Amino acid sequence: MNIPSLLLPKANIMYLNSKDSVEFALSVFQTNSYTAVPVINKEGKYKGTITEGDFLYFIKENPDIDLKKVKVHDLLRKSFNEAEKITASFDKLLVKCLDQNFVPIVDDRNIFVGIITRKVIIQYLYDEHLKLKYGS
Repeated sequence: MNIPSLLLPKANIMYLNSKDSVEFALSVFQTNSYTAVPVINKEGKYKGTITEGDFLYFIKENPDIDLKKVKVHDLLRKSFNEAEKITASFDKLLVKCLDQNFVPIVDDRNIFVGIITRKVIIQYLYDEHLKLKYGS
């Protein structure tokens, strides 16, 4: 199994910068109907994933805060949706996709290179199943 062949590269997906304002991030979510988005820093390193729920809980707990002044990195949860290396085994990706809609992928320097979605993994498994069933 070739992990890079399943990768949706960073250039083709939406991600946020950790220094983006919460107001900006909310507009990205609203415009694109996302439920979760990877977050990177200015060097391109993966910092985490932010979800709709992160915004909801933050706003509920801080109803009077100016969302222009709060940065995305202030909402990131520790150890949530941790990235895998591009050299990870398919088994690791499969286990992670059970609990996540996508698996963030980084290189050996922790630079974010893209994501592998649950849908892509399921499609790969389905295609392999068909090959076994019908041969090809």
